[in-house]
Amino acid sequence: MVTIQDIAEKLNISKGTVSKALNGAPDVSENLRKSILETAVEMGYSRTQHKRDAKRLCVFIENMSCREPNDFGYDIIVGFRKMAEPSGYVVEVVPLDAKMQKQTPYDEYMLQHNYAGALLLGLSLSDLWLRQLQTAHTPAVLLDNYIRANPYTCYMGVDNAEGMDLAVAHLRSLGHRRIGYLSGGLGSYVNQSRYTAFFHALRKNDLPDDPHLAGSDYFFSECLQKHLPALLQQKVTAIICSHDLLAHTVMLHCLERGIRIPQDLSIIGFDDLPLCAYTIPPMTTIRQDRTQLGKSGFYALSSLMDGVPISTLLLHAQLTVRQSTAAPGETTQK
Repeated sequence: MVTIQDIAEKLNISKGTVSKALNGAPDVSENLRKSILETAVEMGYSRTQHKRDAKRLCVFIENMSCREPNDFGYDIIVGFRKMAEPSGYVVEVVPLDAKMQKQTPYDEYMLQHNYAGALLLGLSLSDLWLRQLQTAHTPAVLLDNYIRANPYTCYMGVDNAEGMDLAVAHLRSLGHRRIGYLSGGLGSYVNQSRYTAFFHALRKNDLPDDPHLAGSDYFFSECLQKHLPALLQQKVTAIICSHDLLAHTVMLHCLERGIRIPQDLSIIGFDDLPLCAYTIPPMTTIRQDRTQLGKSGFYALSSLMDGVPISTLLLHAQLTVRQSTAAPGETTQK
């Protein structure tokens, strides 16, 4: 275990100076503080090795809203706090962006702000910190992102493969035999995972798995103007979407074109956002219990901080059946 004394000897400075730098004392110059932080990270020093000094946790959030109860990240943070704060931790929510990641490496940021561990929400595969987490020493739990071979990180989320199996099996039980898939851009681990799971579920249910049955794009407009018409031309009778907001947009667009939901086309979303109960018609979707995701995030992070190298923690998916799915009829195309 690396100690403050080890860092002090490495830099040939006093133990007190190292302690002041790590705890943000104002009488340490910025250049010296940066040198101490960089050396501490290089040597593998971690707040979790000294628990009496580390009762602060951070939730980093990017590409995701969390301010209002209807926002996807809101309940996750609530669930995390419900577990962390009674255990004596202070939880801070910090917006994350590319500029911040470029300015300060992950481990260095965590030491600088006295955080013992972090829950990271919404990171994309292009994020700099995601690459740094491959060798990080500060415990981190990532929603829907997987870091290989680092015992200080854990992938947490819902079982996407199970969720997609439930969606496809539900449609097959209704009589659908040609099912399409629309997805947001494949620049995130979760979108890639659900995309792959969709085709696995088709094969598992002995249904056609032609690659042309799926379309993906970062922009909803492309999904509506390019990929949706392509699926309808292939006579699909149902479409699964990678998330609820995309599914809702598809439903609205179909209704504008005179395609009735679910008489002409069944639609399934993913996540079960609050809006799903109020769409027209109410949306069938795969439910993620976001409060439980937050609680699981703290459980996984607490385990990592205790030296238990949890790799993956997945919650069971749940199918919520509403009125956007029914037995197939003739797809109307206009």
